[in-house]
Amino acid sequence: QMGAVQPLEFSFFKTNLETVYDKEKKLSYIFTLFTVIAIIIACLGIYGLAVFSISKRTKEIGIRKVNGATISEIMYMLNIVFAKRVLISFVITCPIGYYFMSKWLEGFAFKTALSWWVFALAGGITLIIALLTVSWESYKAATRNPVEALRDE
Repeated sequence: QMGAVQPLEFSFFKTNLETVYDKEKKLSYIFTLFTVIAIIIACLGIYGLAVFSISKRTKEIGIRKVNGATISEIMYMLNIVFAKRVLISFVITCPIGYYFMSKWLEGFAFKTALSWWVFALAGGITLIIALLTVSWESYKAATRNPVEALRDE
């Protein structure tokens, strides 16, 4: 005699696939949320560092303005320091990010390679965010009256 007959169970492929990748969707949402929070905290940190750095260089900015420096020259001088810091951090974090991303992508059924442009885009966006954050304080410092900065001397 044959064993007990099992009823046929069927399901749609799309439903099965969604079940398999449901954990990845939740992880993606959490990563997005924490990325936004990290970017906000980083912008606040860069802004605080810019305010502190510019307040330390107030007299230097005043002297440069008295000697004929333009607003764009002063902004360039203040922004280049932060641009260098962002580029150094980008060079340090790219290999680390590539390693962890490649390890994470190995767990998927369909393999894909990491492209260089993803890292270049991330670095460019980071540089733009940092320069926009710093530029506001740089502009305020560059347009300030140099007499106020040099009055205390």
